[in-house]
This record gives sequence, C-alpha cells and structure tokens, in this order.
Amino acid sequence: MPETLVFYSAFDDFETWRAALNAELPDLDIRRAEDVEDPLSVRYALVWKPPAGFFAPYANLGMVINLGAGVDSLVQRNDLPNVPITRLSDPNMSRMMAGFVLFAVLRYARDIPVFEQAQRDGVWKYVHPRDPKDVRVTVLGLGELGSTAARELARQGFDVTGWARSPKQIDGVTCLSGAETFDDALKAAEILVVMLPSTPQTRKLLGEDQLSLLPAGAKFINVSRGDVVDQPALVAALTSGRISEATLDVFEVEPLPPGDPLWTLPNVLITPHLASIALPASASIQIAENIRRLRKGLDPLAKIDLAKGY
Repeated sequence: MPETLVFYSAFDDFETWRAALNAELPDLDIRRAEDVEDPLSVRYALVWKPPAGFFAPYANLGMVINLGAGVDSLVQRNDLPNVPITRLSDPNMSRMMAGFVLFAVLRYARDIPVFEQAQRDGVWKYVHPRDPKDVRVTVLGLGELGSTAARELARQGFDVTGWARSPKQIDGVTCLSGAETFDDALKAAEILVVMLPSTPQTRKLLGEDQLSLLPAGAKFINVSRGDVVDQPALVAALTSGRISEATLDVFEVEPLPPGDPLWTLPNVLITPHLASIALPASASIQIAENIRRLRKGLDPLAKIDLAKGY
C-alpha cells in the first residue's frame, strides 16, 4: 500500500508544500484531507491547527509533523493517537524570527514610532540615537527561536537578559532561570520580548501584577503565543502609558476580531502571526529525513513532549 501524507493548514499553500516534499520523496502520496481516498493509507500528517476530530480516521498514522514551532493546538486532544509528534526545526525559521525580533527592537531603540508620528504631523523632530549597550532588552524564553533571537540582539550590542525555566548559557547574554528570577527579568526590561511557549504553566503568565514590574514606559514585543499574556491587562497598560509601545504578532484569538481595542491603540503595531513561518523548500528536507528515519524503524528528530507542551 502506498504511503500517504495528509496535509492541513488554513494558511499555507498546499501545492507549494506538495512540490517541495515530492522533490525529496517522489514516492510519497501527498493529499489534502478532503482528497484522501483511503484513510488507512495515511502514515503521516503535516498540520497547522487541525480541527477537532481531524486525526480520528487515520488508524495507521505513524507521525504528526507540526507546521511551526508552537504545538498548543495539539495538546489535550482526544483524537490524537500515541505517535511521535515533531516540530519543524528549520534554521531558516530561527533566522526569520531573529530578524523580526531585531526589527521590532531596533524600531523602539531608534525611536522610529516618534519619527512616524512626526511625519504624520509634518514636524521635523530630532531624537539623539542611543548606544545599543545602554538599551536593556529582556527575552523571555530561550528555546531554539528565543536563543537565536537573544544571540542576535547581543551581537548587535544590546544589553540582553534572557530568562528560561531551566539554566541556559548564551555568549553575550545574561541568562536567568527559574521562577525565583522571573521578576528580576521583568524589572530589567526596557524592551521585553516574549518568546515563551503556550503551556499550562505559561498561560496568562504575564498579567497585571507582572506587567507592573516593567520599568515605566517599557516597550512590549510578543512573537510567541497570545494566551501567554492577559490581553485586557496589556490593553490597560498600553492605554495608561505604563507600557508605552507594543509590537504584537500573536493574539489569544486569531485572526484578531474586528472591534478589538488593540486595533485602535495608536501605540500598537499589529502583524498577522508571521514573525517566523516554515519555508517549504528548506523545511521539507527535515520532514523527509524524519520520514526516512521512521521507515528504518528509527525515532524521528525534533520530537515534542506533549506533557511539557514543547
């Protein structure tokens, strides 16, 4: 029986992914869920936020590949069999994320919102640039993406503090770990970059009390998951000016609903969850390697521990 890979994503182009994967594995039958003729032929699933019950028909499923780094949509499902779940660990994704984070940090470090407003007002306004070493940036979350972003910020000369649940070592970065240092990481953040996964331990982790620990006028960047932040508390802090600016790529509900107060806050930049995405040409190499490993009876690489949520 030929092996089938079933694909589901409301945001990714199926034909591009099929072409990239077939370039690596010409014998693999790649189909959208609605085009699967024999559910028992499905051995692999490449998915991003599949709907409830999606996996139920695939009794011979052998591996799930998550189309991205965050796996919160795969946690606590009742249709997911006990098979390896892998995330994409594509260096291009890390570089893309580091580039976006650097853009967002530089935008604040170089006072670009001030100049954007001055242009709208027709005013020639000068703000003297600061030395990056005098700009304190905290990165919450030092996984693969967070570590790469923190390293790039340090390379650019920023004063970077990183926080993670477990100890990390990154050249040029002051690394804190454990719950006992979390408040210190927030207090150090002139610019806060949130790169934490969505887990039971991190959901609503950044509420009113935690946001109040940030220095007055701090900048806030979230490129991880929207539910890590108490959104009403963030809106209140942005409205009062306690947090002066925010760049938000992720939200608790996506797409961000019309009428949400974040849309109209002048000190917020909204982007549609694209800080880092999987690129078919490079990510398909990793996917194909894991399929070859499974065919040989080996464990796939970049496995996810659903109990941890990452």
